[in-house]
Amino acid sequence: MRKNPFVSDEYYHIYNRGVDKRDIFMSKKDLNRFIQSVKEFNTILPVGNLRDTLRDKLYCGHCRRREKGEGPLVSIICYCFNPNHFHFILRQKVDGGISEFLRRLSGGYARYFNKVYNRSGALFQGKFKSHLIDNDQYFLKIFPYVNVNYLIHDIPKEKNSLIMASDKEYEKMNFNLVSKNEANNLLDFYGGNKNFENECLKIIPIIREQRGETIFPGIRYL
Repeated sequence: MRKNPFVSDEYYHIYNRGVDKRDIFMSKKDLNRFIQSVKEFNTILPVGNLRDTLRDKLYCGHCRRREKGEGPLVSIICYCFNPNHFHFILRQKVDGGISEFLRRLSGGYARYFNKVYNRSGALFQGKFKSHLIDNDQYFLKIFPYVNVNYLIHDIPKEKNSLIMASDKEYEKMNFNLVSKNEANNLLDFYGGNKNFENECLKIIPIIREQRGETIFPGIRYL
């Protein structure tokens, strides 16, 4: 039982990393599996493993699911999947939605990963971490931070294919994992995707400087 239960319709920063800081994506196939899991497990309807869920869809299960009033557990506003950790900004849509979504995602992906790489034990470092976004200062920092989180870190070039972030969805205005309604609300607040992109770029050197990391003057980070 969480000390402070998640409240529906509130926004939360959710994140976790690999146990012992290990990579959670070893190949593009792993990343694609994680992305597919994010899509398929975000439903109020009961689900089994990802293979069974996709099989049901192939047999027109998606028609039956719509008839039953399928809806999401959470709305995704921003995300970043890095080689060894992930971030989300989520809005809970139903009671218990965030916990159930992360339970399905973390558990399902860990089982896949352990099977593929012939390992056992925990993949993620304990329970996922969460912060309620409950003030303007945190709001203005955390949305850009998560949207381009991979640019905050010095990720080796050879691992660039193991990165996926919501900045590309906002840049192209083509929303896949991100909730279109939530994205439109966020962009209305910032006055469009270009302004949001600029705010994201501004946050990178600020965070890197706070962490004592190198800042390269004149370099456009995105």
